[in-house]
Amino acid sequence: MRKTVTAFLCIFSVFSGIAQESSGVFDFLTLPVSTRIEALGGENVSVVENDLSLVFHNPAALLQEMDMDVNLGFQSYLGGIKAGNVAFAKAFGSYNVWGIGVNYVNYGTMTRTTIDNLDNGEFSVKDMCFSGFFSRDLSDRWKGGVTAKVIYSALEDYTSAGLAVDLGLSYYNADADFSFGLAGRNLGRQIKTYHEIRESLPWDIQMGITKRLAHAPVRVSVTAVQLKQWKFKPYREGKDKEDSFVTTFFKHVVFGVELLPSDNLWIALGYNPKVGLDMSLESGNKLGGFSAGAGLRVRAFNIGASVSRYHPSATAFHLNVTTSLGAFKN
Repeated sequence: MRKTVTAFLCIFSVFSGIAQESSGVFDFLTLPVSTRIEALGGENVSVVENDLSLVFHNPAALLQEMDMDVNLGFQSYLGGIKAGNVAFAKAFGSYNVWGIGVNYVNYGTMTRTTIDNLDNGEFSVKDMCFSGFFSRDLSDRWKGGVTAKVIYSALEDYTSAGLAVDLGLSYYNADADFSFGLAGRNLGRQIKTYHEIRESLPWDIQMGITKRLAHAPVRVSVTAVQLKQWKFKPYREGKDKEDSFVTTFFKHVVFGVELLPSDNLWIALGYNPKVGLDMSLESGNKLGGFSAGAGLRVRAFNIGASVSRYHPSATAFHLNVTTSLGAFKN
């Protein structure tokens, strides 16, 4: 077990060393795909649940219990931007689980204009990512996972492609109802550029813990994000004052809390300080960075919905549905 984890972390370190700080290409890969994750602040790698959508955030979240599960998701963002995802999982043997998935973003149609501002028709913009998932039990409490990604983007007549991997570790102690997660996300490179400039992917290293309270149906999560760097570039143009130590620290942390009254119902609230601070206007950003959601199991279906507030004019809505094909067998 120790050798396996050590080897996994060595591979993780190699990919982290190769990757570079993102300059914007394929930023759709940073959007939350799971309603539960979005409800918990948009970032989480430590929650352990029978929820297939979690695998988009940490491949080690792929469990044996997800055998023959199918997950469908839909998101509505500002400006008419629509996104969606689909995933399928299959267990092989007692320790391994495989899966496939696709997530996409459709930015709609835009007007093409000449240098003289003359209308020259319309064009579409879309991003897609095709994923293959694999996880394996390393011990009774440890699980490792990897996701291989093929990324495609189309902007009018320009296209781009990339290859990336996610690497993940998950620890779960059922007796203490405590879990830990570590993930390196979007580690890779752009292999086909839009034009001549090669850009780097929005890679990230995330680590988090989740703990259920001993005498209450409440579970708390704390996730550290953007661990590849400390300082952040000013989000607003013209801002020359650097963030204080405290502000910078909290931009690296995402908080989430869940109410779990039964195995068939969850309610969650999250706060992402970086979103709230970066998206603030001169007049403030009331509820910016906050998110909420709930999920309900109805017969063979798990249905989840969430909402995120970025700033006063930007709110995102998210819906996930998961079911098991095995439940429909005669």
